[in-house]
Amino acid sequence: MVRSIDDSGSQVKVWLDYPDDVDLLAGEAREADWKRRIAVLLMGKVGLRASGVQSAKPAGLSYNEEGDYWEIQVRGKNTKGGEKTTRQSYVPTSVKRELDNFATERDIRPSEPYVNVSIDSIRRWVREAAGNLTDSDERWQHVSSHDLRRAWANHHLVEKEVSVRVMMAIGGWSSYDAIEPYLTQPSSEKIGNELNALH
Repeated sequence: MVRSIDDSGSQVKVWLDYPDDVDLLAGEAREADWKRRIAVLLMGKVGLRASGVQSAKPAGLSYNEEGDYWEIQVRGKNTKGGEKTTRQSYVPTSVKRELDNFATERDIRPSEPYVNVSIDSIRRWVREAAGNLTDSDERWQHVSSHDLRRAWANHHLVEKEVSVRVMMAIGGWSSYDAIEPYLTQPSSEKIGNELNALH
């Protein structure tokens, strides 16, 4: 279930339960088309912006021997401003397998993007999938593509305590100020685990 909504600013921010809400949304997107599910996974499990989804290609997927993990090369927003930057984003093994299966099934060449549609289409796909879930929770009507990235970042930073520097590297943030808006209060479970361990 969607954790909370912050509508205090000019943009509504939805805090999703990770990974359950991301998985639910990916499943709903798959009902329309597998490509839509791939887009949701790239945003919600790899942490890409909608604009970065377009740059993810089979040729950019590689195994990092030194770190013992899969990564994908993407181009995206430069949080310092200016030209887009290229970075390597961590890819969970389950997502890597699905990307491989998708590329094989859809006959996607190494140089072609997994998702070859406009940014507006990617954002619309998320809105449509979320809209289909509003019967179970009306807060889904506020979910945007960026909420997937926000859920991914918050889960790793707040709930799993992944180093901020690691998240900045794989998420494409150039400063602490750029990453701070992705944080929210920890879950009740996290609060309980942390404080109960002290008493």
